[in-house]
Amino acid sequence: MSAGEQARATGSELVTRGLLAGYQQVVRPGLFRAHGGDAEAIHEDLIRALGVAGSVPVPVARLSASALGRRQGTTLAGIRFPGRVGVAAGLDKNGVAARAWAGLGFGFAELGTVTAQAQPGNPRPRLFRAKESGGIINRMGFNNEGAQTLADRLAGWGVERGNQALGIPVGISIGKTKVTPLDGAVEDYLTSLRLLADKADYLAINISSPNTPGLRSLQDGEALRELTRALVVEAAVLNPGNPVPIFVKVAPDLTWEALDEVLQTCEEAGISGLIATNTTLAREGLRGSDARLATEAGGLSGAPLTVRSREMVARIVQQSSLPVMGVGGIMTPADAQAMFDAGAQLVQVYTGFIYNGPALVRGINQLHR
Repeated sequence: MSAGEQARATGSELVTRGLLAGYQQVVRPGLFRAHGGDAEAIHEDLIRALGVAGSVPVPVARLSASALGRRQGTTLAGIRFPGRVGVAAGLDKNGVAARAWAGLGFGFAELGTVTAQAQPGNPRPRLFRAKESGGIINRMGFNNEGAQTLADRLAGWGVERGNQALGIPVGISIGKTKVTPLDGAVEDYLTSLRLLADKADYLAINISSPNTPGLRSLQDGEALRELTRALVVEAAVLNPGNPVPIFVKVAPDLTWEALDEVLQTCEEAGISGLIATNTTLAREGLRGSDARLATEAGGLSGAPLTVRSREMVARIVQQSSLPVMGVGGIMTPADAQAMFDAGAQLVQVYTGFIYNGPALVRGINQLHR
């Protein structure tokens, strides 16, 4: 590296550190105190604010390159991603802030999880910050406005598969409607696929959330085989020449044997890749006063998941040729680098973004890979 390049790299690191310090010391404390500390109400305000910000025309490419780091792109499942860090599902369930994510430096955004029918989700409170542990526990239960509403919202912005009307690829996570019995799950997912296949650059099949009764059983044996085959076949029927890529999101709590079975099933069905991982039911990562949250039902995300998610990605890469997006516990650029080193081609963030803000995205974009 030349002296000039070293100086620019050092300057870039200083900018990232400044952004991080400003967010952690000024912005985050104010956010976390709003609404009496109600994490879900704060999140809703944040997404609405980003939705408004995203509606204002700005030179997104220039902003992302100058303020939030020059992104390094890659191609996965035939999709050109301008950057390798994306928004994880759950952060923007209904796509309200979809127009803002590119301007924050993200290389793609996975919206949802949405279901075939709109549903309110589980009773509140259902979102808890584990601040000492750098984690979040949620039992949201796929609260969303439904697949049709998301499809209409994206259509109103001119979003079609492949046109990158929002400046970045759009993935959409789909799940099972709670009132749909497990024996009707396939048709439920197919309904969402049909509504969204022409809007999404890829679809993510969420069968690993712990917050919908029985959902994780769809990762097992014949249930997964039937679901994945049906979705892949329907995607090909809808677009015979270029079916929408389908990814499967897996739970971090699977045994290696169960994960290997999932991988074999996905390969046989023609799934395009894996997303590893969803939230965990484990509570070992809670520290100090956060131990009081151990009895709260729901999935734990954030720093307590860092090691396990990376281990899952490494196992997938070892056992399968399927590409993988790494998500779970990416709190720092170093965590992202370790995930890339484990074999992930892309990474996604949620909890890390809540705790560390846009500086995390910039830091990951600045990685030299």
